[in-house]
Amino acid sequence: MHGFIELLQSTFSRAGLTSDISSLGARAIAFVALILLAWLIDLVTKRVILRAITGIIQRTSGTWDDAMLEAGVFTRLSHLAPALVFHIFGDDIFGDTPTVKSALDTFITIYLVLVGLSVGSAILNGAQSIVLKTEFGSRVPVKGFVQALKLIGAIVGAIYVLALLLDKSPIYIFSGMGALTAVLLLIFKDALLGFVAGIQISVNQMVQTGDWIEMPKAGADGFVIDVSLTTVKVQNWDKTITTIPTYALISESFKNWRGMFESGGRRIKRAINIDMQSVRFADEAMLEHWKKFRLLRTYLAEKLAEIEAENRQIGEDLGVLGNGRRLTNLGTFRAYCVAYLRNHPGVHQDMLLLVRQLAPGEHGLPLELYLFTKDTRWVVHESVQADIFDHLLAVLPQFGLRVFQQPVGHDLQLLANRFVPASSNPALAALDLPPPPLADSHR
Repeated sequence: MHGFIELLQSTFSRAGLTSDISSLGARAIAFVALILLAWLIDLVTKRVILRAITGIIQRTSGTWDDAMLEAGVFTRLSHLAPALVFHIFGDDIFGDTPTVKSALDTFITIYLVLVGLSVGSAILNGAQSIVLKTEFGSRVPVKGFVQALKLIGAIVGAIYVLALLLDKSPIYIFSGMGALTAVLLLIFKDALLGFVAGIQISVNQMVQTGDWIEMPKAGADGFVIDVSLTTVKVQNWDKTITTIPTYALISESFKNWRGMFESGGRRIKRAINIDMQSVRFADEAMLEHWKKFRLLRTYLAEKLAEIEAENRQIGEDLGVLGNGRRLTNLGTFRAYCVAYLRNHPGVHQDMLLLVRQLAPGEHGLPLELYLFTKDTRWVVHESVQADIFDHLLAVLPQFGLRVFQQPVGHDLQLLANRFVPASSNPALAALDLPPPPLADSHR
């Protein structure tokens, strides 16, 4: 390049131009030629070298190089070629003008810093995509750490560029930032809090991508789809997206359902409210009827033998209902529920299974079923739960029990029909109601 400049200067001098104009014209033409050369080198790098590297990577069996290619690492590296051209031939053009040469060197250095930050960001993106495909990536908020590293790199790069522009040492800039600490903490508050929260979340494994979390205060109830440096995105069941500050997961409480999925069982906790007026001792007719139930044969045989042996020892008059031990329809139904659940293919038999009575109240006697289904998927879980309660509600009258519920319009119409003959009320006659039930002798 130096010989090219001298040739241009001698040509301009022979044309009758002064030495200053010849030198300026030669350097201007050389600078334009340098720009064209840098453009040509950049074109060759992208069109030839980059395509060759892409072809080689696509034929390799490794996956890390594919991730780096998709992240744009090699494309961003190609931007170094023009800067290298300016760096190599810049001295030949502007070596005699220290001011211009210094400005060009500063520009090239800043450009190299920006390209380096861009390449580093692409490398981090590629590493993130590799880690996210592993089991470690599903347990650790990798994206938050990657964003933290990018932020640190951007801050260091900005300080270095500022030091170049001010012609000061980066240490001088760092020492002068003490007065700006409060301002920087205010500007990067969310990032700093998110970074600290990300470390705590990672160490304690509080939240992972794919976890189902509930945070009513933030209106979040769904699966975590993204954990970044400053925010956690939750896709709710209605497909809306709730964004939660990462540090809120540390400072506030939330529920994570991951343990339920890992345990392999999903809980059912629901009660059937029994009308307490339908609870009674079992008579012989009831016992004979229940002995026909396959699920109750073993229970009845063992229980009746146990009761008979105990009553024989007591020796009281069993004609009085309060004397001795007797089976009740509610207790037998509870035993039926346990036997039914123990034989249900959708119930997890290795986890807690309980049928218990809760405190009676104005809504009857709650008979609560506490169990776990084998399948944790929501749709399957709800289907199993519905099947269980469909069956138990349908079989309940076989034990002489009634479900408690508040009176509805149909009940009131039956009550009115009991006391007012339908023939005397055209409105009741039009309803074609069934005849009133017989009085319950057990009440």
